[in-house]
Amino acid sequence: QVHLVESGGGLVQPEGSLRLSCAASGSIFSIDAMGWYRQAPGKQRELVATITTGGSTNYADSVKGRFTISRDNAKNTVYLQMNSLKPEDTAVYYCSMKIVVLTRTRVPYDYWGQGTQVTVSS
Repeated sequence: QVHLVESGGGLVQPEGSLRLSCAASGSIFSIDAMGWYRQAPGKQRELVATITTGGSTNYADSVKGRFTISRDNAKNTVYLQMNSLKPEDTAVYYCSMKIVVLTRTRVPYDYWGQGTQVTVSS
């Protein structure tokens, strides 16, 4: 079994900062791409940021210049540093990782964290 555990969510004021963490554990052979998604009330889940094994990143236009995704391969962890937060950033944030499990087939599979609530309000 592979599990992703998120932490770091909470209530922050506009223009504030928050750092989310997501750590994977289990029978992991390797982890490929990592990413963060979010789902605001009444909206569909959207991509926030991704990072490849080589460190290449991409961001949603709405968060460019404010959010930074990073990874620590030794810790099987992905981070999302969120600065200059806006009320419209309020959402449940989910991490996702493409993980190759320690099996004979070694087929990659997308795993998801449990979600963490981020609320930006004064």
